[in-house]
Amino acid sequence: MPRDIPLTVGESIPPFEMIDQDGQVFSSEAYTGKPLVIFFYPKDHTPGCTAQVCSFRDHESEFTAVGAQVVGVNSGSVKEHKGFAEKYKLNFPVLSDPGHKVRKSFGTEGLLFNMVADRITFVTDEQHKVAFVFKSMTKATHHIDESLNFLKKLQAV
Repeated sequence: MPRDIPLTVGESIPPFEMIDQDGQVFSSEAYTGKPLVIFFYPKDHTPGCTAQVCSFRDHESEFTAVGAQVVGVNSGSVKEHKGFAEKYKLNFPVLSDPGHKVRKSFGTEGLLFNMVADRITFVTDEQHKVAFVFKSMTKATHHIDESLNFLKKLQAV
């Protein structure tokens, strides 16, 4: 169900299922007990988005070390995501959200008359309650640093 405002810290994310770049169903509920880093990004193969996903790829071992699962989401097709993931050797699920159903359920605004995903990252705790939110269109690679720093601080507590 669409929301008018983005999810905030302490709220549970809506459970979702989407298809990844390999045609497999990704269910958020299958990852209960593990923090999720869910980043919504506008489009595959654009400079900012490519920098963002490649930075997540390059830091994947650090996210794994803190027990988190990284997931990228936009409205691109499974076929588009497959080519993008292969070209850049992505090591995490890239999920297809046609019609922006999941993005809208998180309450994130879209660009261009709500037709393109905004750039926003949600970090959840193990029970999939929002623990951290970072939004910035212009600082695509900052999403990685902000998310990772938050998770490392959380783990240190």
